[in-house]
Amino acid sequence: MALRLTPLHRSANRPNLFLGGDRELVMFTGVVAFALVFAAQEWTATLFGISLWLLALYLFRLMAKSDPLMRFVYLRNRVYQPYYPARSTPFRINMRERR
Repeated sequence: MALRLTPLHRSANRPNLFLGGDRELVMFTGVVAFALVFAAQEWTATLFGISLWLLALYLFRLMAKSDPLMRFVYLRNRVYQPYYPARSTPFRINMRERR
């Protein structure tokens, strides 16, 4: 009896990106920049808001190019950081076990 092959389509398995970066981070930064520009209504705030938006978009695109799910990896790292064992490497030779 042969194994049945089930195709996995790429469209059902893609990360959720917007403008090349993580969707939530890009949209949140856009809202913050938009609020900054229209709340302050000054040229300096406008230039700062646009530069903040473009710089954040560039960084989020780099982050998504490296790993599209890096935000989730970072958040999981922050959650599990207190549980990391105090060992330098998993291949460490334990002197107590050798005896």
